[in-house]
Amino acid sequence: MSESVHIHGSYTEDSNFFGDSTPFELVRRHGSPLYVYNENVLRARCRELKELVDYEKFHVNFSAKSNSNPELLKIVRSEGLRVDAMSPGEITMDEMAGYAGEEIFFICNNVSAQELRFAADHKVRVSVDSLSQLELYGQVNPGGRIAIRINPGVGAGHCKKVVTGGKETKFGISPADKDKVLAICERYDLTLIGINQHIGSLFMEGSAYLQAAETMLSICEDFGELEFIDFGGGFGVPYKKLEGQGRLNLRELGQGLSELIRNWTDKMGYRPEIMVEPGRYITAECGVLIGEVHAVKYNAETCYAGTDLGFNVLARPMMYDSHHDIELYRRGDEPFDAPHPVTVVGNICESGDIIAKGRELPTPKERDIMVVLDAGAYGHVMSSNYNLRLRPAEVLIESGNTPRLIRRRDNLEDLLAPYRVAV
Repeated sequence: MSESVHIHGSYTEDSNFFGDSTPFELVRRHGSPLYVYNENVLRARCRELKELVDYEKFHVNFSAKSNSNPELLKIVRSEGLRVDAMSPGEITMDEMAGYAGEEIFFICNNVSAQELRFAADHKVRVSVDSLSQLELYGQVNPGGRIAIRINPGVGAGHCKKVVTGGKETKFGISPADKDKVLAICERYDLTLIGINQHIGSLFMEGSAYLQAAETMLSICEDFGELEFIDFGGGFGVPYKKLEGQGRLNLRELGQGLSELIRNWTDKMGYRPEIMVEPGRYITAECGVLIGEVHAVKYNAETCYAGTDLGFNVLARPMMYDSHHDIELYRRGDEPFDAPHPVTVVGNICESGDIIAKGRELPTPKERDIMVVLDAGAYGHVMSSNYNLRLRPAEVLIESGNTPRLIRRRDNLEDLLAPYRVAV
């Protein structure tokens, strides 16, 4: 960097995350707050997961709900990954990125007949996760091809709100309902082509995933030959990397999955496609959120750093008490003081608008830049216009280290446009 800059934190500098730019230059050009993604990191994560399992019919389906920017989807597709969708909007965005119908897997939950019809018309694979939705799909598309989501009875995740398997979740069909599934398929001449599951999000140990995969394979034995089996996602990333948190051991997990698959296919005498559907693992670390400090004050003994990083921009800490590491950038010659507890808050009129509570940071100053790490998954996609604030732009640091705008910042006309209706 040509200008004098102090940085508290090492990840973005050590990884050359911003390429030929600096956070200050990017904010000057595109405003604050701002999402920034690194193409090299994104491609590295795609390649790690493609090599996870030693099985010739293994596929990775990227969960676009984690980040649906079409420019990122294009990169993911160029790495050979397929894609999941949760809505007609995501199907449309996937298609915009170049995905064809057979490369898209619509894993829906409590959707309308119109959405199921949309998926059938776009010739995407569809999975339903209740008997009533299976019945509805049969009515909408008799003679069609369908998959079902099974609840394997095992759940995992960093927060109760993201556990999607086991007894306390809305997702999945019980294996005990096998006969009912087959009866509905027969009634509507549906071909059952696959079974999928998802046990939860952000696991850092592979044991629960392997247990669920083994259970899943056992369940699949009761459904005849299938085109594919989808073990789901939930692969975690180290959100506390500045504290030295270790990574999920993909090698160990991949070896366990490969052995399960090899033993099961040998026993069954056929080789279906095997899929996983990670989202967070692929996009979380490729994205950061940049914000600016606008006010610093003490209430009683608490030091508050007031920023433009409201929960309308990054909802995860407010919704899930999620941790995101924070780096601090400062222009000029003034050094940082010793770290002490700082509560980082946003500009939303809510007491819960807290990005980090009691975080060990140097005392921030107005116009310092905060860089929130690992914000590439469930960041911009969950942003909103609450308090009628503008959603941020998105910038991609391309492999050649140059920045490119891939989504413009909202403007005030974007807020007003939906209300300009004919009277």
